[in-house]
Amino acid sequence: MADLRRLTAIIEREESGYSALCPQYDIASQGATIEEARDNLVEALSLFFECADGSEVERRFQPEVLVTQVEVRVA
Repeated sequence: MADLRRLTAIIEREESGYSALCPQYDIASQGATIEEARDNLVEALSLFFECADGSEVERRFQPEVLVTQVEVRVA
């Protein structure tokens, strides 16, 4: 049975749809809707885990991803 991993997905609006990024593995995808972008990212991650060897998975993994907000002055 395959392991389940809970990963971060950052989804951003773009001109013609949405982009989705998993920062832990630096894998991205896109879609016309938020749901499509998310589903496409899940598919891209699944393909990565199916095709990459263990050393590639380990090398790309960034275990500490921090998502926060900052305040800056805009002139």
